[in-house]
Amino acid sequence: MFAYVNGSVVDEADAAIDIFDHGFTVGDGVFETIALRQGTAFAVTRHLTRMVRSAIRLGLPRPELQELLQAVDLIVSANPELAWGAIRVTYTSGPGTVGSGRTGLAATTVVAAREMAPHDSLAEVITVPWPRNERGALVGVKTTSYAENALALADAHRQGATEAIFANTKGNLCEGSGTNVFVVINGQLVTPPLSAGCLAGVSRGLVIEGCGVDVDQRDVPLEVLYMADEAFLTSATRDVQPIRSVDGRGVPSCPGPVTERVAAAYAALLAADPDPAPTDAYSR
Repeated sequence: MFAYVNGSVVDEADAAIDIFDHGFTVGDGVFETIALRQGTAFAVTRHLTRMVRSAIRLGLPRPELQELLQAVDLIVSANPELAWGAIRVTYTSGPGTVGSGRTGLAATTVVAAREMAPHDSLAEVITVPWPRNERGALVGVKTTSYAENALALADAHRQGATEAIFANTKGNLCEGSGTNVFVVINGQLVTPPLSAGCLAGVSRGLVIEGCGVDVDQRDVPLEVLYMADEAFLTSATRDVQPIRSVDGRGVPSCPGPVTERVAAAYAALLAADPDPAPTDAYSR
């Protein structure tokens, strides 16, 4: 396998970054995970546009979008044997001090690919007791400071589930550890607004913009998960994944008619254009 490290494509065995790189020591970086299927990377421009925004929000040097796009193309071409997997793009503040202070040295850019088995067709989810802070400094930024997500997902796995769902500090539905959440209430498709503290997921944006279903972006209590007629997750690697149970309670319709309609439209959208351009609606 080959990786891209700071401008060069190298064998993974030869890849190296500074041992005091702040992405490693203090999580001072941003990242994207891009689906790779049959040699095609999906929604690359949307992912990398979000990465540039995240880097700016974190106060990092602005990465060059065209360089990132080229790096992804290089890694897809360098690993032709990888049919189904994901591309991980990581951008950090680079070598730093032992503490939290940045040195201002060159940023670190790494692009790597990994085989990844498809997710199960249905999701079993749990809710976790740790709230998302919708007013936090990192809200809406896909940062490498992901330990909270890792802890929540590990808790889900211990309970036999495949995803963990967070409320925010107001007790409203927010997001999963690596997903956005949609629910169907009396036939209406609902998802939390970005003001709830959730990430502006690429797949979330595609569902809202391009799947032909009216989506009500509004605050709803976490408990709506127990009352919803249907529910599903979205992410780059899950696409549209119906939720079968929440905290061990079955969802009445899985997959329900709204979920099936959205899933079919999402698949058709990406089949027609694997890299749909970002829009004003997405960038909000």
